[in-house]
Amino acid sequence: MKKNIALLFLLISINTFAQSQIELFPGGLNIQPFTANALEPRMGFLFQLNKNELRLDAGNSFDIARLQKENRTFSFGADMFTYTLLRGEKDFHFPVDAVDYLFGINFGYRKTGDCSEYGMRLRISHISAHFVDGHYDGIDHEWRDGQNPRVYSREFVEFMPFYKIDNLRVYGGFTYIFHVDPAYIKKDNYQLGFDYFFKNMINENLTPFAAYDFKMIHINKYTANNSLSLGLKLGKLEGKGMSVYFSYYSGKSLHGEYFDFNNEYSAFGINLDL
Repeated sequence: MKKNIALLFLLISINTFAQSQIELFPGGLNIQPFTANALEPRMGFLFQLNKNELRLDAGNSFDIARLQKENRTFSFGADMFTYTLLRGEKDFHFPVDAVDYLFGINFGYRKTGDCSEYGMRLRISHISAHFVDGHYDGIDHEWRDGQNPRVYSREFVEFMPFYKIDNLRVYGGFTYIFHVDPAYIKKDNYQLGFDYFFKNMINENLTPFAAYDFKMIHINKYTANNSLSLGLKLGKLEGKGMSVYFSYYSGKSLHGEYFDFNNEYSAFGINLDL
């Protein structure tokens, strides 16, 4: 009996992998970044319109392994980002005030139909934050605005399921922070959002888009973060190219050294989709 069960399991396994295709370091991503979500891979600048600050993003996500079985795709990948806060000064100087580092791994699942798809992304990540020399006043020999460096880091699990129909994708997510400094920060965050790409409205290489992300951040109490993006993707929709966009943000700062500071700004962004 046991031999028959083992043989049946072996036959099922052989049949499963015969219908599947495993690819190492494939091109593109199984799960495309959620456009208005702050913690996504970007390579570009965000210039604030009402303040002399800008953000430099340098990061990437990539799939390490991908398994294709009929209309289902499973993936395993990695994330490595930096988010840098700079100030603009005369003579084309841009002192670096603060920088945040994110690295981690991700797992993705996507099932496609005729005009819809659904799936999820699971990320396990670490973020640490630091002040840089641009935050230090060398003349007065003190940190700017009396804001001294402080320890900030967190390790978290993020679960983000989504559903896409035609060109509209909606998602909702939950983040559990299993370790954080300072320790008094609460460990649960919640998220909702959408992105919509006006596919073939102009042509296949020019695609307008609109996206919104709502995140409920739990520090001492719950605080709402809002992020809106309106822009134009140049290049293939899910391939390499460049995006130019308008962004509006309100809520707690993205940067860990300012995690309990409120932030509100409008900005113009440029992003290279690599």
